[in-house]
Amino acid sequence: MILTDIHTHSTFSADADSPLAEMVAAARAMGVRYFGISEHFDYDYPPAGLTYSDGAPAHIDEQAYFTAARAIQAQSDANFVFLAGCELGYTDDPASLIRYMELIEKYSPDFVVNSVHTCDGADCWYGEYFSGKSKERAYSRYLRRVLQSLSAPYHYDIVAHIGYVSRNAPYPDPKLRYADFKELYDEILKNIIANGKILEVNSSARGAGSAFLPDCDVLERYFELGGRKVSFASDAHYAARICDGREAVVAALKHIGFTAITVPFRGEEIEVEI
Repeated sequence: MILTDIHTHSTFSADADSPLAEMVAAARAMGVRYFGISEHFDYDYPPAGLTYSDGAPAHIDEQAYFTAARAIQAQSDANFVFLAGCELGYTDDPASLIRYMELIEKYSPDFVVNSVHTCDGADCWYGEYFSGKSKERAYSRYLRRVLQSLSAPYHYDIVAHIGYVSRNAPYPDPKLRYADFKELYDEILKNIIANGKILEVNSSARGAGSAFLPDCDVLERYFELGGRKVSFASDAHYAARICDGREAVVAALKHIGFTAITVPFRGEEIEVEI
């Protein structure tokens, strides 16, 4: 089996623990064929007045990251292909959207992951987002933000971790189910398919009540609607988590009917049989 994992982070991202070289060395040692780093570019944080948990401003050294990543990439071979990507936290702030477009123009990342972390002026991981909100309101607001993000004016390849809002939700039953938001989910999934984007299956579900995000009910509906492009992401923030949960994701995808994982690379799509 050819291993892929293209949504991971190194210490160029503020919340990661393993340096870039360590992440790459670990992936190579595991026999991963296509390995991608997608560092956080959290330009959605400043418009919401947010900083990281340690109080540091939300920024990344763009030039240092891409310089280091391209140097490592030069050592890729047929058995190990390293992809230098980025994860863009969606915002509707015009100045931040321009920053994202300039970033892509300047550095030409190999792939772009489009994510929603912030909604209603808060990061959906933290308790502030859920304060005073019922589960239905918190989740529907988040899903509407995901839908909005699909119209981002910059190029992106992957729609990441739908269900992020449920990872640290305070509700007794945190699971985000297709059945509870059918119309919203259908609009999101149809948009992904119509625009040729890739739906990510992310094994970093944490406390979401699922083994991965989105769960099988959403993946089954995506397949039913004609969606076939899926990517695998461990969302590893340290080396030991690379490819974590991949076997469970692949088994579920096969059961639904998927036959391949899609790896976006410089405008092309590599289909890896599962």
